[in-house]
Amino acid sequence: MILPQRVDCDKCGAVLYEGEELKSPEDILQMYDGKCPKCGRNLSLTPKKIEVKAASDSSIEKFVK
Repeated sequence: MILPQRVDCDKCGAVLYEGEELKSPEDILQMYDGKCPKCGRNLSLTPKKIEVKAASDSSIEKFVK
């Protein structure tokens, strides 16, 4: 199942956030005091890569109900 939002560290690929509830970049930075917990890189509000994937029919039905 693909969750609505996933945020990874651009340097090491650590998953900083993954969940159904959408979180702002500011909230995610605050969760880690602005640094990746795995590699220590300073996190930025500027996205490096944005990927959008189509939702499956079953995941759409979950949110419509």
